[in-house]
Amino acid sequence: MPGRDCKAAGAGIEPVIWDNEGQVAFGEPWQAQIFSMTVALHEAGLFGWSTWAEVFSGRRRASSVEGKPDTSQTYYEDWLDALETLTASLDLAPQAEQARYRKAWRDAAERTKHGHPIELQPADFHGRLHP
Repeated sequence: MPGRDCKAAGAGIEPVIWDNEGQVAFGEPWQAQIFSMTVALHEAGLFGWSTWAEVFSGRRRASSVEGKPDTSQTYYEDWLDALETLTASLDLAPQAEQARYRKAWRDAAERTKHGHPIELQPADFHGRLHP
């Protein structure tokens, strides 16, 4: 989607990508998905915005200290890291389970021909019948 990066005034963070009509836009589908997942988890009462803000801002600060560029890509990578951290701390998606799915997706991606959809199979979970 066409868009421009927008810096939060004085905050030193890049909150969202805006389209030409001033609506939130995303550079890639996964960015919209993690944004929506975060909102859905909050709306389900699983965490408050102050908790989210603390975890996410901590991740953004860490990226800055690590010397990562302040780009939309880094912003959403930080968002994903914060969401993974928060869901693990709340035992909604423990780190071991996240790692298992990450590996399954990576294995599925490696066997998938370019341009074809990536599909998980039971074998991606190392013989477990159900993911």
